[in-house]
Formats: sequence, C-alpha cells, structure tokens
Amino acid sequence: MRDRSFARTVTIALFVLSGLLIGVLLVKAMEGNGIQYVWGAGGIIFIVVFIVSARAYIQRGRKTAESAGAGRDGSEVGFVVDTFQDLMAKLKEKEKELERLRAFAEEKAIRMEAYNENILQSVPSGVISVDNSLTIKSINQAAEKTLGINAGDAMGKRFDEVFRDPLAGLLNEDRTVSRAEYPYITDDRRHVWLGITTSQLKNSAGEKIGLIFVFTDLTDIKTLQSQVELKQRLSQLGEMSAGISHELRNSMSVISGYAKLLSKKVEPSNKGAVDAIQSEIGVMDKIISELLAFAKPTFLNRERLVLNDVIMETVETAAGSHASIDIKINAAGPVSVHADRVLLRQALTNLFVNAVEAMPEGGSLQIDVGSHPDKAEIVIRDTGTGIPEGVVQKIFLPFYTTKQEGTGLGLALVQKIIVSHGGSIEVESKVGKGSVFRIVLPAEA
Repeated sequence: MRDRSFARTVTIALFVLSGLLIGVLLVKAMEGNGIQYVWGAGGIIFIVVFIVSARAYIQRGRKTAESAGAGRDGSEVGFVVDTFQDLMAKLKEKEKELERLRAFAEEKAIRMEAYNENILQSVPSGVISVDNSLTIKSINQAAEKTLGINAGDAMGKRFDEVFRDPLAGLLNEDRTVSRAEYPYITDDRRHVWLGITTSQLKNSAGEKIGLIFVFTDLTDIKTLQSQVELKQRLSQLGEMSAGISHELRNSMSVISGYAKLLSKKVEPSNKGAVDAIQSEIGVMDKIISELLAFAKPTFLNRERLVLNDVIMETVETAAGSHASIDIKINAAGPVSVHADRVLLRQALTNLFVNAVEAMPEGGSLQIDVGSHPDKAEIVIRDTGTGIPEGVVQKIFLPFYTTKQEGTGLGLALVQKIIVSHGGSIEVESKVGKGSVFRIVLPAEA
C-alpha cells in the first residue's frame, strides 16, 4: 500500500514540473505580448485536467481489473464449494442407503433366526445341540417333554451335568450314533425308550463347532411291540395247550378211574400211595386249567376306577395281616383309570403276595401312585431278597418259577392282564436289596 502512494506522488510531481516547464517556455516565447499569462494559466489547467483524467482512467481500469479478478476468483471458489456440497449430499444419500440395507439385513437375520427357532421347536423329535466343550446351547420343546427337563435350567450347563448314562456316555465318547435304541430313566422317574441319532455340527467353513443330539420317544412303540409279541405267544400257547390238555385229561381220567378202583381193593398199608396218585392227578388238572385260562383271550369289563382305592383294598387283603411288614402308600392325589376291576385286583394281589413272600422276616412295602400326561403309574418297592440278574429277564415267561410249589403262571398272568389294558410292566431287582415293579396304565381322560 505504501509503494502505491509513493508512485502516485512521484507521478503527480513529474506532471506538475512538466506543466511549469511548458508554461515558462510559452511565457518566454510570448514575452512582449500580454497574452503569455493566459497561455501559461491555460497550459497549467490543461496539465491538471490531463493528470486528473489520466488518474481517473487508471483507477477505473484498475477497479475493472480488480472486479474481473475478484469475479473470476469467486467463480472458482463457488465451483469448489458447489462440488463439495454435491459430494456431501451424495455421501449422505449413500449413508442412508447403507443404513437401510443394514436394517433390512438385520431384520432378515432376525426373521431367519425366528423361523429356524420355530422349526426347531415344532419338530416332534427331541433336539439338543452342544458346543465342542459339551455345553448345552439349545433344547427344543419335544426334548423337554420327553426327558422331563426345563430348558431354562439346562442351558449353559455341560451335557453330562444334566443327563445321566447312557446318554451322557454317548457324547463323552465323541462318536456318532445312528438310530440306536437305549433305555433311559428321566428326572421324574419315568422309564422311556429312546431312538437316538448323533451327528457333528459344522459351520460354513466345514469346521466342527459341536454336536447335535436327536432322539425319538419309542416307549409307546416298545409297549406295542411287547403287546403284539405277548398276544402271538398266547395265541401259539392257546393252540398248543388246547390239544395237549385234551389228550392229557383223557389219560388222567383213565388213571384217576383206576386209582379209585384200586383204593377200594388195596391194603391199608398201601392206601397212602394210591392217595398220592390221586393228589398228583388233581395237581395236574389244576395246572391244565390254569394253562387254559391263561391262554384263552381276555375280555375286559372296563369301568372307571380310582386307582388309589383299588390299591388300598388289595394291599390290605394281601399283606395287611403281616405285622412285620411296614406298608406305605404314597399318592399326590386320586388317579383314575378305565379298567377291569376283577382282573386288576388279581394282578395287584399277585404282586403284593410275591412281595410279602420275598420278606419272610419282615421289611418295607412301598407303593407309589402317580400320573403323567395320559398315563397312570404304580411303583411297588419291597426290601426282600431280590431276584438274581439272570432270572429277572425270565420271570414273565409262562411256567418259569423259582418256587418249589409254584406253577410259573402268576407273573405271566400279571403281565397279560396289564398288557391287555394297554399298559406295560417292568421290573428292577438286586439280590439282597429288593425289587421294584413299575406298572404303567392309560389314564382316564
């Protein structure tokens, strides 16, 4: 700014000196005439006007140039600003689009997760998934119902902390199982049969991230199989026993007739032998009658029964007179069934009598009555001598007995009666520890 003022001052001074010089020259040239002063003043005025005009022109050009430069600079800055604003607007639009896509992806993931969860919970088979450390990650409703567990209590725990053998052993061995069948006792003491399949759980990269445990409740199928097998055995036994009993009874009738004749003519010292013959014939006839009764079809006269009352009446009849036996009946409430009163009492009486005979020196007879969905359960526990392991699997077979005077049809008849009602009977026993008979019957709706 100081440089411009200095240049302006020098320029004006030069123009003034030039004007003075011209005026002096004109004065000398016109000396002697009076007009030289007029020309001198006119020259000075001309120089001043010229300087002012020149300065005004120069300032106007400078302003025009500055104005043009300022306009050009403003245009360039405006272009940059506009471009930046457009870019920011597009970035904001892209950000909104990305946010919309992200929200859509999250919503889709949530829908897919909910859909998969609905599928898992709707599957009729039990499904349990665990990670590589055998920690439970998911349990569906079918698994909860079949195994009698609560998913909220089991989630996050190790598989072997929630389940016992043989299920715990399957996963601990880290081996795959395909359609294997295993018995299992649930937490609510139900005996179930499970059809089990296990497989590895892998991620998208093919890496193992856990195991899937899938199972189906085969209890009803097993019960149906036992009913079918029993009916087949009874049918075969009925056909065989009918022919055999007919032939045996013909021969026994002849023997019995001769024995009666012999008893009239035999010496008194030999009469005991003849009586023994007749007694054995009577025993054989009783066995044949029981066999025929066991083999023939069972016709049920069903009625509504309160199981608690039937058990109370039966146990009092079978074991009430034994003061050395402590009898306990545990029931949370009345349990109703639709059954044949006579046959059910017959089956229960047989079991109670066997329990009493297994405790000749006294003991405890405990009877638990309970109900599950659509099922009634009777558990009979005694503290008797128990049954050897090799015998347990045979006690329901006809004519198999460990008693000297038994016919081997008592427990076979019990099984027949229970199965004919659509139920099942199982036994657990240890020598010296006692026995447990578990009966399951359809409960009344």
